[in-house]
Amino acid sequence: MDRSPHGRLKKAPENFIDADGVRKVYEEAKAGRRDFIRKAFAATGAAVAAPVAMASGSSANPVPAAGGDPNILELPEHSKGLGQPVVTDGYGKPSKYEANVQRRQSPGLTQTTQASVSFAPLQSLFGIVTPSGLHFERHHQGWWDIDPSKHRLMINGSDDKLVKRPMVFTMDELMRLPAVSRFHFIECGANTGMEWGNVAVPTCQYTHGMISCSEFTGVPLKILFDMAGVDYKRGRYVLAEGADGSSMTRTVPMELVESGEVFVAYGQNGEMLRPENGYPLRLVVPGVQGVSWVKYLRRIEIGDQPYGAKDEVMHYVDLMPDGVHRQYTSTQEVKSVVTTPSGGQVLLDKGFYNITGLAWSGRGKVKRVDVSVDGGRNWRQARLETPVLSKCLTRFNLDWVWDGKPALIQSRATDDSGHVQANYRQLRAVRGTRSIYHNNAIQTWLVQESGEVKNVQLS
Repeated sequence: MDRSPHGRLKKAPENFIDADGVRKVYEEAKAGRRDFIRKAFAATGAAVAAPVAMASGSSANPVPAAGGDPNILELPEHSKGLGQPVVTDGYGKPSKYEANVQRRQSPGLTQTTQASVSFAPLQSLFGIVTPSGLHFERHHQGWWDIDPSKHRLMINGSDDKLVKRPMVFTMDELMRLPAVSRFHFIECGANTGMEWGNVAVPTCQYTHGMISCSEFTGVPLKILFDMAGVDYKRGRYVLAEGADGSSMTRTVPMELVESGEVFVAYGQNGEMLRPENGYPLRLVVPGVQGVSWVKYLRRIEIGDQPYGAKDEVMHYVDLMPDGVHRQYTSTQEVKSVVTTPSGGQVLLDKGFYNITGLAWSGRGKVKRVDVSVDGGRNWRQARLETPVLSKCLTRFNLDWVWDGKPALIQSRATDDSGHVQANYRQLRAVRGTRSIYHNNAIQTWLVQESGEVKNVQLS
């Protein structure tokens, strides 16, 4: 353990844009100005610069008054009286002092709140599990709270010979079948998508917050298919359909189902799914972009070819440099991000800090994470904290002593398939700069001499 003085950290402001800023962003978007998101965040960042600078001064590190620290010497009220009674709230809530840790909607991405996204506050979380109430959201027509007693799951074939016994399951019937519980990450294919061309957003929550990790509980889809008598020889593709108004449908290759990994989930983190996360039933497709994890799952059809649904031929496609749209690139490649220190935070002292972050891969387990504090010139291997699970978030940590000079902090993950996370130069050489989806480039945070941490990109 390093014996250097331990540095203190000022948390990032959670809400960079107020209501007036949101309206301005929408106006800029309608006018066709593509740089509006970055400019809006930059303007708001300037507004918080003054308080940040004050926080990094000596007044932020007060010396206890003569006679000692009253927080130690004087007995606090909570040590002298009775607290609140048991079960004041039937469902527990976070402390009021943590009220600022919330999902945040990023302005400018969509023109309606129903077809939008919220970002998980990665920089405020510990371990690998995302609390259900902070799980990121992506909706195409808003969320619903569906009566589980009326919800049904139908399994059928695209012709009469692909499924011997088309079946309809109630929730009660599904929950009586053999279940599994597994930890997996789910990441939107557009996570980090705003950063393809240049720096656009200031904090880790906005750059990487379209990812979460939970323990999901449900029934392997293979069990349901076996009950229905699916013809696995001809039926090599699966169409999953949601019950929301967007008619969300996605093709899933049958080999993923046959592996036993794909399952229909009703549980999340020890309780039923939250309505925002697909209650009462959603598909879990480990390692595959989140749009395939169809929420409010109501029907699964077996076919002999990809279905070419609207969200796999018009959306969720990769625009390549030659103008070709690449389809069916669903696997989430190896990726990582340092969550502390990260954008919007402030280092208040020189001395020891714990660099921490998250790594993941849709191809399997994270094998290694290396961290650089000089923009990639030199790398040190970080500690991978257990558990290290397949297609799951992995927490990494590295001891670091900040000397008060500028630092460029990066993380680079390697998975057990041999894939190594690329930097922006390497990724853009293949993918260009006009894409939206599957940006797994190395993230860089600049620690300035003032201690302020900013999002930057290295060419």
